[in-house]
Amino acid sequence: MNNYVNDNGFYGEYGGAYIPEMMVPNIQELRERYLDIIDSQDFKNEFYELLRDYAGRPSPLFHARRLSELYNTRIFLKREDLNHTGAHKINNTIGQILIAKKLGKTRIIAETGAGQHGVATATVCALMGLKCIVYMGKLDIQRQAPNVLRMKMLGAEVIPVTNGNMTLKDATNEAIRDWINNPVDTHYIIGSVVGPHPYPDLVARLQSVISMEMKNQLLSHTGSSDPDYIIACVGGGSNAAGSFYHYLDNEHVNLIAVEAAGKGTDTDETAATIARGIPGIIHGSRTILMQDEDGQITEPYSVSAGLDYPGIGPMFAYLNKTKRVIFHHATDDQALDAAFKLTTMEGIIPALESAHAVALLDKMSFRPNDVVVVIISGRGDKDMAAYMTYMEKMNNKKI
Repeated sequence: MNNYVNDNGFYGEYGGAYIPEMMVPNIQELRERYLDIIDSQDFKNEFYELLRDYAGRPSPLFHARRLSELYNTRIFLKREDLNHTGAHKINNTIGQILIAKKLGKTRIIAETGAGQHGVATATVCALMGLKCIVYMGKLDIQRQAPNVLRMKMLGAEVIPVTNGNMTLKDATNEAIRDWINNPVDTHYIIGSVVGPHPYPDLVARLQSVISMEMKNQLLSHTGSSDPDYIIACVGGGSNAAGSFYHYLDNEHVNLIAVEAAGKGTDTDETAATIARGIPGIIHGSRTILMQDEDGQITEPYSVSAGLDYPGIGPMFAYLNKTKRVIFHHATDDQALDAAFKLTTMEGIIPALESAHAVALLDKMSFRPNDVVVVIISGRGDKDMAAYMTYMEKMNNKKI
């Protein structure tokens, strides 16, 4: 399996660890020990036991028959929404909390946008009896209130971030500042394949359980472990990284990433990094990000709180450059429409993030015998306010 990263954390020209001197000890400790820890049999035994007995894995691979009929192809949904806490994020937080314990850390910090990573982090901290602090943009706190309540119920301290656009980028900035100031007892559980090395590689490895399961499930469903297409939404990119991981070397499998176009890639209200970004450094790694001519990061926008990040994981910057992963984008309205289509046709209410992947079905043409896997990265409970607003908007149009 080739995940394209070298010993210094570079995927081609992207990646690395561009960090302040005060952060070096934290990163160096993790970099020197993470592979030995996750490759140890003790870690594997505990990790997979918790994924099975606590998180509820394997997540099902569901043959969506009505969608398949609509699009005249074979569509399967990888149901990460059925994991404990309602998203793929629990895969990563279980792995990282075990690493934190091996490193002797007693205090956990995290950033969150949609709140799913924050909930997953608070959950594993409650499980392991560790202190949990979650940084979350004030805007995201307002639009993801149910997840904020869940985090607090789990015992986490949720700290509102009022800097910048008050969303995911700003929450990440604050979490990094915290880690610099608390290097001895604290572990930072980054929620996506972003940040300085070794985080992009570490998170991708922990999330690769998704594609590992898919191979066995597809073999059972179709007689082949390889689909023709895998479609996943991308912000930082953790669910896509896990879904693509075991297929990166297989050129016969088309890997499709869908960004959040917001109100359109031709507007200033978008989060489509690949469509609008250029190379630069954000949160400790060199990647593609949205910035102005002076190199200042521009604020992203998406109706989906989990996708409004101005950069993308360095692995995906490289995979885009080499064309191993093909990038598309979906607007707010296209994602909302796709969410309602999935809900009314298959009885599954997806997270707004996942709905961006579903939206691509309307933009592509498939052969009748193609096997298309769409990753449902999370459930839609947290997005009910946005869905209700959209329903009211559609009802008013009918009047």
